[in-house]
This record gives sequence, structure tokens and C-alpha cells, in this order.
Amino acid sequence: MPQHSRAALLSGYHRFRDNHWPEAKAQYEALAADGQKPHTLVVACSDSRADPALIFDAAPGQLFVVRNVANLVPPYEPDGLLHGVSAALEFGVKVLNVRRIMVMGHARCGGVAAMRTGAPADCQDFVAPWVQQGAPVVRRVCEDCSPEDIEQVSEEAVVRLSLQNLRTFPWIAEREAAGTLALSGLHFGIADGVLRSLEGPGRFEAMG
Repeated sequence: MPQHSRAALLSGYHRFRDNHWPEAKAQYEALAADGQKPHTLVVACSDSRADPALIFDAAPGQLFVVRNVANLVPPYEPDGLLHGVSAALEFGVKVLNVRRIMVMGHARCGGVAAMRTGAPADCQDFVAPWVQQGAPVVRRVCEDCSPEDIEQVSEEAVVRLSLQNLRTFPWIAEREAAGTLALSGLHFGIADGVLRSLEGPGRFEAMG
């Protein structure tokens, strides 16, 4: 199996070099010389089925993507400890000056499922405490919805939680208040390919 995965990666790299690189060479050279200037920072899940760059058909240099289990943003805690998501946010906002932060959840999210039922028994070192930060919100919203809606409602709740936590970062809240930074929430349907957007404090609606 390891050899099979290596062969698949090499095959993809060769397609990139043969088919994509010749047309994109000048663009990559400009990005190398001038640096990146992404317009949007995306907080997305690490799930292999929900790739923001693919979903938005984005060119190199357009998106600054932060991916983790269940697209979670922890609250602002400058305590000197290791905070990968917060470090990426700080760099994206303060150094790259992104104009938008999007939190993108997705259907059939295993991380959100772990918030409902608990992390897998062999993922207690890091996954269990990570998803626990969203568990109270998820379990609360699940109390008021029908069984067939639990997955989607809980995934949407995590997007809302991450947006709420983004606003605890003072340099994000200040820029949003000044109108120089926009925050938005999205949910991607893996089976139907539909991207839905959080409209104000209301419901997620299909993007036109």
C-alpha cells in the first residue's frame, strides 16, 4: 500500500509538471518574486473530500488556507503556548492583510460526529481534547432538532462557533468593525457539491 500511494502521488506530480506547469510557470515565478497576496483566509476541515482550493477553483496565491479537524477556531488565548490556528490567523490578518476570513464546514464531518458521540478510542491524545471545545454547542443544538437533521445542524453550529471565536481576537474584531475585514460562514455538501452560505444570523442558503 505505501508503494501504491507513492505511485499515485508521483503520477499526479507528473501531470502537474506536464499539463499545468507550462501555463502557470509565469504566475509561479511572479509569486516567488513578489510574495503571496491572498485575498481570503479560509478555515476549513482537514477532510480530504472538501478541498477549498478545488471547490473555489482558486489559482495559486489567492487563498491562505488553514485546515484542521472540524474547521475549528479556538478563542483568543495569547498564553505563550503552541496555537497553530491562531498563529495562522495572526499571520494572515496582520502580515498578509487578507480582506475576508471564511469558515467552511462540510457534510459528513467526522470531527463534528466526534463532538456528538465522542472521539475514537484510539484518538485520545489530541483529537479528543480538540473536539471537546465544540461538544457543548453541538450537543445543545442537537437537543432541539429531528434525528434526520442532526448532522447538518451540528455542522452548521460548529461554523457559527468558529465565527464567534474569531471575533474574540481583538485585531480581527477591530478590522471587521472598521469594514476592512469580512467574516463569513459556509457549508459544503459532499454528495451534491452545493455550497451554502450563512446569511446574517439566520439560515445557511445555497449560493447563487
